[in-house]
Amino acid sequence: QLVRESGKFGIRSTIEEIDFAASMRRKEWLIDDFAGYRRGQLEAGDRFELFRSYGSFLDSQRVILQSGETFEAKGFVIATGSKVAETPIADLREVGYITSDDALKLESLPQSLIILGGGVIAVEFAQFFSRMGVEVTLVQRSPQLLKEFDRDAAEVVKSVFEREGIRVYVGTSIEGAHLTNGGKAVQFEHEGTTHTVVSEEILFALGRTPNTAQLGLNNAGVETEPSGRIRINERAQTSQSHIYAAGDCASPYEVVHLAIHQAEVAAKNLIDPQSSAEVDYRLRMSVVFTEPQVASVGLSEKEAREHEIPHVVASYPFSDHGKSMILDANDGFVKILASPVDGAILGACCVGPHGGELLHEVVVAMAAKMSVGQFAAVPHYHPTLAEIWTYPAEELADEISP
Repeated sequence: QLVRESGKFGIRSTIEEIDFAASMRRKEWLIDDFAGYRRGQLEAGDRFELFRSYGSFLDSQRVILQSGETFEAKGFVIATGSKVAETPIADLREVGYITSDDALKLESLPQSLIILGGGVIAVEFAQFFSRMGVEVTLVQRSPQLLKEFDRDAAEVVKSVFEREGIRVYVGTSIEGAHLTNGGKAVQFEHEGTTHTVVSEEILFALGRTPNTAQLGLNNAGVETEPSGRIRINERAQTSQSHIYAAGDCASPYEVVHLAIHQAEVAAKNLIDPQSSAEVDYRLRMSVVFTEPQVASVGLSEKEAREHEIPHVVASYPFSDHGKSMILDANDGFVKILASPVDGAILGACCVGPHGGELLHEVVVAMAAKMSVGQFAAVPHYHPTLAEIWTYPAEELADEISP
């Protein structure tokens, strides 16, 4: 994309071709490198013995493997992750589709693609395939993309997508799918009108589900939500105090850093029942790796309103910020929420260049329990992207000061 836009920087350049297979080979090399190292740690056998098998609970103290071998233990940690959700659209199963797992294994690019969904996975793949030259249509059921984020953040992404040629439909009702001579067709209702879009392939990206169905949790007396997600408390304990759970199988937030945090809390409490370790969701983060990136930490403006949490908010656009103007990265904004009583930082959102990196300025401030005034007083070098945080921080500090 930088090559495509290089003309605005006075550089004349063209893209002769996109070698998708080479991009995928590099991706596989990276995965093999990372996974190989982790696999080696697990298989070393110096601290524990690894069994590769499917397992399920016989009761609250015993697990049976596929081989028939059983294990009895005083404590357990369940960390079985999530899997792609099954499509509720019967027609779609007959027509055929790919999932996010399949998309990562493609050997060639489709000419056109319909993406069903508007969450993190859907929007990241939408922009990736579009920039690779695929004609992309995004169909989302909710009234906005990225429904877990504030609407102002989602609108920036939608605007950029449409500018780049991605067709975006939100607030839809999917009616069915069928095969045509031109490929695979999806029918959906949008703003009172039925639309039919035809593409070479369909990417189903309407979410993931906890990977718990085959664990025999009922045998162990472990309670789950209707979705299959395991219920855990702040100590990462399930309804059975000696059985813990961590990660996507149990967390309401499907992100790696929280899965690690939950697992560490579970391990500490399992080893030492007197431990005071608890899961802290105050610093929960989320990053969407589109361009611009969308990143948030802590409380969102939408959550603050829904739960009637007192707050003040201030934002500042990248379109009026020196360094982002130099980079021609003018889409988006930063936003900070603070307590009107003591100026405690409640949350923040960054939609813009390197948003996932910039967010950590606020994460550090929140971890240190800094007030918005203390954060505003931290010196920032000019011109940098990071100094954009000083503008909403100063605005809030002035508003809160007596």
